[in-house]
Amino acid sequence: NRLLHGDVGSGKTIVAFITMLFAIDNGAQACLMAPTEILADQHYQGLKSFADLMGINIGKLTGSTKKKERTLIHEQLLSGEMQIIVGTHALIEDIVQFKNLGLCIIDEQHRFGVAQRSKLWAKNERINPHILVMTATPIPRTLAMTLYGDLDISAITELPAGRKPIKTVHRYDAHRSSVFGFLKEEIKKGRQVYMVYPLIEESENMDLKDLMDGYESVSRSFPEIPLSILHGKMKAKDKDFEMARFVKGETKIMVATTVIEVGVNVPNASVMVVENAERFGLSQLHQLRGRVGRGAEQSYCVLITDYKISKDTKLRLETMCRTNDGFEIAEVDLQLRGPGDITGTQQSGL
Repeated sequence: NRLLHGDVGSGKTIVAFITMLFAIDNGAQACLMAPTEILADQHYQGLKSFADLMGINIGKLTGSTKKKERTLIHEQLLSGEMQIIVGTHALIEDIVQFKNLGLCIIDEQHRFGVAQRSKLWAKNERINPHILVMTATPIPRTLAMTLYGDLDISAITELPAGRKPIKTVHRYDAHRSSVFGFLKEEIKKGRQVYMVYPLIEESENMDLKDLMDGYESVSRSFPEIPLSILHGKMKAKDKDFEMARFVKGETKIMVATTVIEVGVNVPNASVMVVENAERFGLSQLHQLRGRVGRGAEQSYCVLITDYKISKDTKLRLETMCRTNDGFEIAEVDLQLRGPGDITGTQQSGL
């Protein structure tokens, strides 16, 4: 029963895969559960390339798996033919039965409730499967012990060799044209860009560049460049379609809300622009920044704000510009906003 936390891109997935191999060597099956289809699909694609080389039978089960495939997967899991299954909440359904489930890995574990996790443990009547929960939100050590006292904790505190640290800068609204100029240069080099906005539609009292407004101004500034748009109100298949175009490189700029905060992996994307950065918390900014810097190229994160920002916001932005270390950022975050009601819904305060 272990928590593995390490920064974005520190290699948790490969650690998970090696752990699965141990389980398979011992005649057991392994499952990996992720909170969204986009993420489950990404894990599946990433692990499949290794599994195929080793002759391991790996499958994927999500809400959109066709009925015929589903039946086949259920049969193979029950007979033990399928050794690894990657999926979303679909794995918890009662119909999914294993011959001998020995290891459950849960990614971005804060997205799942305790009841959901315990359903997975019940999938093996003879023994309790081993549990590995993973999160890319580094938790300050003091907090980790309180929150996960029942888990052993492992932290990956460094990044794989050859990763260049992401350069982070803070710019004001007035510098927008120079920021756009920089984006054009990067796109010319063949790179891709994310632009993240806090809200979807204008609310009366918020003077924010809402997503649609942003999308229009980006299309005006980059008339020849194909754009993608992604937000929470879109249907799942539209989201997947837009995401797929961006992954393939058909679109160069992804205009999005924080839907892309978790786990999206496009190695060719080298710039993350966050609009109204003062509206985001530290851990969110850090997660967003982790969407770039996944390839060998130098990557950048540009935080754009209004001139009027509070002292706390200034400290958040300075911290982001100063360090890429998620553990250090989590410590500052804890000092700034207090732990909140960790297990409940209140997000901050002492």
